[in-house]
Amino acid sequence: MSKRYRHIATYYDPEYAGRRMLEQDVPFFIGQLPKRRQDVLELAVGTGRAAIPVAQAGHRVVGVDYAPDMLALARRKRDSVGLGERELKLVERDVLDLDLRRKFDWICIFFNTFLAFTTTAEQDRLLRVVRRHLKPRGRFWLDIFNPDLSLLAQPVHEKLDAHAFFVPELDRPVFAHVSVRRAGVQLQRCTFHYAWFDEHGTEHREKFDFDLTYIFPRELSLLMERNGLRVEKLFGNYDGSEVSASSPRIIARCCRA
Repeated sequence: MSKRYRHIATYYDPEYAGRRMLEQDVPFFIGQLPKRRQDVLELAVGTGRAAIPVAQAGHRVVGVDYAPDMLALARRKRDSVGLGERELKLVERDVLDLDLRRKFDWICIFFNTFLAFTTTAEQDRLLRVVRRHLKPRGRFWLDIFNPDLSLLAQPVHEKLDAHAFFVPELDRPVFAHVSVRRAGVQLQRCTFHYAWFDEHGTEHREKFDFDLTYIFPRELSLLMERNGLRVEKLFGNYDGSEVSASSPRIIARCCRA
């Protein structure tokens, strides 16, 4: 059984602060929304990185996640900017079993999160949840990386994305890198490695690993179609360009088939 994605909650926002991609994806999404207020459901909301600015843009947002520590951070961030439950409601639930008994204008899942559902059975379950909660004229927004064949051809990659970040809550600088190993057919085991030093100079190490799949554009279209959805538009990046073999992203705006 594949390992579900689970980040160290206190590291998440500091680690990804300043990443160019994560400064572009949410504004691009908001730019796709109509000017009038929309009901938006974000699946795997995490710490509210996307949900909070979407709510601040005037839309009513519901964010769902199964990780209570991530949601606790999201609530603190939501409250600190003056949003309430009416603007951004946060729900602790497994998205694969979700039934909120209401429908939304837009449903979104950001930042490669869909790829953490590594089997077709899980992907089908999630897309059935999407269709159950989507209004007849609603839209589903999906954002994943475009597979890089040169990287996928290698069975192991060590010490990728070496970087450092500071965690204010813990008063801690952290040094990080990622390793990726082939774990099966269209499956990768990703391991995030962290190291930090305490006030006595003692080194501490932490890590977490999870499985990630990858999906090609045509495969994505077929997956949507068999779950009663249709890819309406594909973007290859946050500038609105079309998908090509060299595009870094596959961003899909989908509707009911």
